[in-house]
Amino acid sequence: MSEERVKMRKQLGLLEGVAIILGIIFGSGIFISPKEVLEKTGSVWGALTVWGVCGILATLGAMSYAELGTTLAQSGGDYHYINEAFGPLPAFLYLWDANLIFVPSTNAIMALTFANNVLEPIFPNCSIDPWSKKLIAAVTICFLTFINAYDVKFTTRVQNIFMFTKISALIVIIIGGIVWMAQGKVEHFQDGWAGTKTSVSDWSVAFYSGIFSYSGWNYLNFMTEELREPFVNLPRAIYISLPMVTGIYLLANLSYLAVLGPIGVRATDAIAVDFAIASLGWLRWCMPALVAIAVLGGLSVHVMTSSRMCFAGARNGHMPELLAHINVARMSPLPSLVFLMLISLIMLIPDSLTSLITYCTVVESFFTTLSCSAVLWLRYKKPHLPRPIKVALWMPSVFVCASAALLVVPAWSEPGAVAAGALITLTGVPAYLLLVRHPPQRLQTISTKFTHTCQKLLLSAVEDTKEE
Repeated sequence: MSEERVKMRKQLGLLEGVAIILGIIFGSGIFISPKEVLEKTGSVWGALTVWGVCGILATLGAMSYAELGTTLAQSGGDYHYINEAFGPLPAFLYLWDANLIFVPSTNAIMALTFANNVLEPIFPNCSIDPWSKKLIAAVTICFLTFINAYDVKFTTRVQNIFMFTKISALIVIIIGGIVWMAQGKVEHFQDGWAGTKTSVSDWSVAFYSGIFSYSGWNYLNFMTEELREPFVNLPRAIYISLPMVTGIYLLANLSYLAVLGPIGVRATDAIAVDFAIASLGWLRWCMPALVAIAVLGGLSVHVMTSSRMCFAGARNGHMPELLAHINVARMSPLPSLVFLMLISLIMLIPDSLTSLITYCTVVESFFTTLSCSAVLWLRYKKPHLPRPIKVALWMPSVFVCASAALLVVPAWSEPGAVAAGALITLTGVPAYLLLVRHPPQRLQTISTKFTHTCQKLLLSAVEDTKEE
């Protein structure tokens, strides 16, 4: 019997691809951002306009990523596209920010949100010790890391269940809103533009909040190599997911505003729960559990996909060699999963991650814009590159221009946050020169010994890159 090759298996089909995209998008955003969007736009129709425009922008970006994902058909997503289009330094800076800040901070916040939704129904009238939340969050991160490392196929099946559960929860909200409006309770839409703000800064923040809720449309691209028939299933998953998300988000926000009204949406800290209390009768008891499942599913997808980005960076020499190894028993990127798990656990220690996330939001948006602009640059730089899917150039052009415009306003309204985010990114330049371009011999020796030790502990080996 021939030995199995050390290589991650192609075991994700169209349904799993759709589940990954919907799983990460339908995380906590739709239960958090409606309040922020309404506050910054000032009116009902203004808020709904933002949700619709953000859906269109996300769709244009996702269509552009369909071309990138089929043209540069390797795992790694944004990192891989930036590396191919603009070179190793920008790609390393993206990894630097993503692996040390974006990914672990997001994991920590989602895990804490899950812990909060689990504990609040159990102790409804009690103050909850922060360390109780942190311990449950830590256990959740470790458990999801374990199942992602143990069996990718089982994980994707669980994510399919999470996806259908989350869609069901949002459909319940939509049906509740439709029934409410069918009874003639549409007074909140009669003067829907009243109170609309004119501040460009406020509208910019509203768009950022809306885009945050749509974030994740590019995460399937991190796992291109594990998709069966990626040239077919990657674009199909995108084409199915993004229109569905946009429609569900618009209808869900319409329902929120119809039932709670602008004042109720602004006042709530748990919009889905308050909506359920106001309109769903006995079903209100299910909503905290459904929100917790939504967040847990989003966290599971985030753990899975982000580890592939770390793996791809290590494979190109931009991260420690160990992180490019695969567990020989389960064929999963176990070292990358464990590395991101440890960084995420560290992120649970501070009492607040808000300032760190604020500093890096603009930087993350910048790299997404840069990655999408790779479509335009590669059309010019490598016009003869085989492109199974070729989108109209106006799609990435509109996305890049709109995203760039949104980047300008925070630089003017919050220069401190932008400067801090830029400073965090620029600290990656000396790290790149020292650790990638000109690593000291002593450091290389220590790294090799550490890699060999961890190989034995994690039963991992270098990926077999030979063609079958």
